Formats: sequence, C-alpha cells, structure tokens
Amino acid sequence: MKPGSVSIVGAGPGDPELITLKALRRIQEADVILYDRLANKELLKYAKEGAMLTYCGKAPGRHAVPQEQIHELLAAYAMKGLRVVRLKGGDPLVFGRGGEEAQAMAALAVPCEIVPGLTSAIGAAASAGIPLTHRGLSSSVAFVSGTGVSGEASGVRWDLLAQGVDTLVVYMGVGRMEEICRELIVHGKPESAPAAVIEQGTCAAERIFTGTVGTMFNICQRMQARNPALLIVGDVVRVREQLLRLAEEVRERIG
Repeated sequence: MKPGSVSIVGAGPGDPELITLKALRRIQEADVILYDRLANKELLKYAKEGAMLTYCGKAPGRHAVPQEQIHELLAAYAMKGLRVVRLKGGDPLVFGRGGEEAQAMAALAVPCEIVPGLTSAIGAAASAGIPLTHRGLSSSVAFVSGTGVSGEASGVRWDLLAQGVDTLVVYMGVGRMEEICRELIVHGKPESAPAAVIEQGTCAAERIFTGTVGTMFNICQRMQARNPALLIVGDVVRVREQLLRLAEEVRERIG
C-alpha cells in the first residue's frame, strides 16, 4: 500500500488570501482535512471532490475532538495510505499544538511535515498598521497566551514582560483583560502605555480598539469585544494613529 502522510498546515491569520502557495497545494491534494475553528472555512472550497472534511475546533472549555483523539485520527488516516492535512489558524507552531501533533506522528513513524503559516500576531498587527518592531520604538517582542492566565499559577512572568519587552502581544486575552492589564500595571507598566485590541484580525468583521493599559478593559467591555482577538501593548500602537492621521491629511489635500 502506498504510504500516507500528514501535513500540519498553517492557514494564516484569517483572510484566506494570506495563505501560502504550499499550504494551498496541500489542501488541494488532501484526501482528509482535519480543520480548526480559527482556520477560515473559505479555504475548504479548494479541497478536491470527495475529500473528507472533519471539524476539530477548540473554543475555551469546549473541544469538538480531544487532542489525543486528533492524534489517533491523523495517524489512522495516514496509515491507510491517505494524504492528511491538519489545518490550523495562523502558524501551527505558535499556540497551535502543532508541535505536539508532530511529536505524536514521529513516535508512530508516520511521515509528517509542517507547512508554516503567517501567524495571527504578525498578520493582524500588520493589517492594522501596527509594526511589532520599529526603529526607535521597539526592538523586542514577546508573544503570550491569554488563556489560562491566573496570577502565579499561570507561570507568566509579568514582571519581566512589563519591564523587559518593548512590544507585548497577548493571544486570546479578551476574557481576562482586566487581570492581564492589572498584572502589567502592578509590575511597573504605566497605565498610560499605549494598547490596542484587534478582534477578528484581517477578516471582514475585523474591529480595532486603541487606548491604554489603564483603559483597555473598560473599552473592551463597552465595545463587547470577543475572542479571537489580540492585545498589543507598546509604543508601536502610536504608529497606527500616525498612519491614520497622515492618511486623513492626504485625503483632505486631494479633496
């Protein structure tokens, strides 16, 4: 029997046009696609006729398919000689459990490749006009998961993040925005530090809120912000405001 394989594929931050050519080819060739909640469903239109499509999405506290069962499905389909795609939002190795799935396939001697994707933090921030690094403003960036944040139990070193990183990006942090901002302030981040939340980044339903670490929780409550969303903290947020102001000035000049 012809050996099968598993491709762990990054679908990009949301806009289906931001997927890579290699990722698109893997979707077109796949016999089976196990896709996540944050992978744009538009991409499934490129699957070949007869391909098996299985939803394996995860929402906080709600998993359509347990992670161990996903490992079993990937291996079982590949061992039948099928080409399997594990389709994930963003990049599969950035808060995507792609590393766990690759390890599971290696342990079972299942041929496996990882196809990188544009991670949500980089894609959504760029789309919003927020450079994560910028000369004179930011020479360091940290990515943190906002799910499971809970003071000391979280293992997150808020003291280091508040003082030692120029730009902080928190994934899926809306549900714990009050706690996250409080931890940053307690550990020395000024309440006046610029902050932005990008909801549904790069998608048609994208919303962007800007404020400060001290005001962002109230802004999110007032605007009823929801995950998937990113919190970005740092002086680079001001670049977006500058770009919007310059764009308005240009529009006024051209009439």
